[in-house]
Amino acid sequence: MSLWVIVPVKPLRRSKSKLTNVLSEDERAVLNLNMYENTLKALKDISIPHQVLVVSKDSSVLSLARSYKTKTLQEDGESGLNLALKKSIQVIKAYSAQSVLILPADLPFITKEVIEGVMNYVEEKPFVLISPDRKMNGTNLLFMSPPDLIDFSFGPGSFERHVRQAQSQNVHIEVRKFDGVELDIDSPEDLELFQKLMSYESKNQYLQI
Repeated sequence: MSLWVIVPVKPLRRSKSKLTNVLSEDERAVLNLNMYENTLKALKDISIPHQVLVVSKDSSVLSLARSYKTKTLQEDGESGLNLALKKSIQVIKAYSAQSVLILPADLPFITKEVIEGVMNYVEEKPFVLISPDRKMNGTNLLFMSPPDLIDFSFGPGSFERHVRQAQSQNVHIEVRKFDGVELDIDSPEDLELFQKLMSYESKNQYLQI
């Protein structure tokens, strides 16, 4: 399979620490779980041929991924996101991957239509397609071919770093914003915006314990 989607997922009960003052540990875990499962459901419904690899330290995350018939990779120790993604690329290259979509699991408005729109992007030469967060700071989606074209540099300021790396490779670079990709929930401000955009029923879907 030439197109792979890598979904990195932090431990459900330990991530989103910046929300500690506004959500309990249980509420954060439920929020993380529902965003993650929404991502898995969207990927399952896509008709474009692809394979999915979920990478995480959390055994419950990997177990859920396998119930959706995806491949999994157990993240070791304190390796960190970028090293975990580098190892993930080694795995998918063993399956002859030609392109990769890095899709974080904390995009509450992601849909299969959005993902398909990204997957349908066509560029014959080596390319990097980057979708930044709403503040043009982080990288909320990264699609590239070949899959090891640039080194991963996720974290604060990653959007600019990924663009610079792509420029250094002298490849085609596309910066594009997609509906459902700009908002990731990392801060109380993000959570507040998310809640304003959601209906009452949808809020319960994501936050109800």
